[in-house]
Amino acid sequence: MTGCLLENVRLNGGEGPVEILMESGTIRAIAPRIAVPEGLPRLDGGGGLVLRPMVDGHVHLDKTRLGLPFESHVPGASVAERIAVEERLRADRPDATAQCGAALIERMAGFGTMALRSHADITPGAGLAGLEAELALRERYRGVMDIQIVAFPQTGVIRVPGLDDLLDAALKMGADLVGGLDPAGFDEEIAAQLDTVFALADKHGAGVDIHLHDPGTLGTFELRQIAARARRYGLEGRVAVSHAYCLGQVPGDDFARTADLLAESGVDILTNVPSHVEMPPVADLEARGVTVFLGSDNIRDAWSPFGTGDMFERAALLCQRWNWREDADLEHACALASEVPARVLGLRSDPIAPGTAADLLIVGAACIADAIATRPARRTLLRAGRVIAENGRLRAAGNTKDQDRQ
Repeated sequence: MTGCLLENVRLNGGEGPVEILMESGTIRAIAPRIAVPEGLPRLDGGGGLVLRPMVDGHVHLDKTRLGLPFESHVPGASVAERIAVEERLRADRPDATAQCGAALIERMAGFGTMALRSHADITPGAGLAGLEAELALRERYRGVMDIQIVAFPQTGVIRVPGLDDLLDAALKMGADLVGGLDPAGFDEEIAAQLDTVFALADKHGAGVDIHLHDPGTLGTFELRQIAARARRYGLEGRVAVSHAYCLGQVPGDDFARTADLLAESGVDILTNVPSHVEMPPVADLEARGVTVFLGSDNIRDAWSPFGTGDMFERAALLCQRWNWREDADLEHACALASEVPARVLGLRSDPIAPGTAADLLIVGAACIADAIATRPARRTLLRAGRVIAENGRLRAAGNTKDQDRQ
């Protein structure tokens, strides 16, 4: 028999330690004691809690400056000003994505994340360079991190002639989704931008993930337009809107009308739990059937000097923002950083049981609520039954292949 026996671990809510037998990337058995052949490799879980790995629903691998010397934040009063600052920084280090994106992937794996969705800038100045760099990172870390890539038109879609052709080329190259940015506030052409984005998604069989910062009733109007196109193109369950601050800024009747349309159209909402503006009311959205999930967004880049890539921290921020204190609340926040974004990304996230994938995260915590509240440093990440990261560091560097899955 090939495989491994994971010993001395606990399941959330379980009464005592269990053993988990893993073979060929699959969990074969879970029991207090499992009889196995002599010589089978054993891994001591140190009494840790076993969870499914974390999933980050929104990062920017091509923006991060992680790994470079600290750079003081350069202020900008608008999205356009921030974009200009970032373009200057990129001109100084055109190769930064290969180094810094790799550093971020390895740090996230060390924190227990095994999948992410990254937005690659597609702009006239950068062209497809950001996408090319992210595609290279996806291949390099194929056996470590599942990476989904959005072709993100950061300088707008309509205001930039030929940008639709660049997005078309990006989807042909391997981007999984097509993005958009503030159809009203940036392009000043709501219908034109959304029609272009959804037509490209339809052409390539891709998903959609749109950055939406436009405020108040303008923003909710745009959300309803997005929902209408999701239904028109048969993209229910394959459209997400990132940020959507407007949902926390409108009267109750406008919110209810918009949330119901989002739920009916299968449009999901991503939040990074912003501290400076209103945010989507998570519980109210979920009560009306809308899927909400978590992501980091900016990590040590031109937009923010903050961000760690730790999804336990992101879940804790959500709890603090909404004053969630009960164990059930903290467990739900953990789900919004793991199994819920996994489903949004089209990945499986089954309960830990025999017959499911041996993708596991062991943390030094008594229960899920403890893990979210304390963010324990002791974490071990297993992919297909093999340890790939522990003690905050990636054990296997890039080019790790999924041999156990083949």
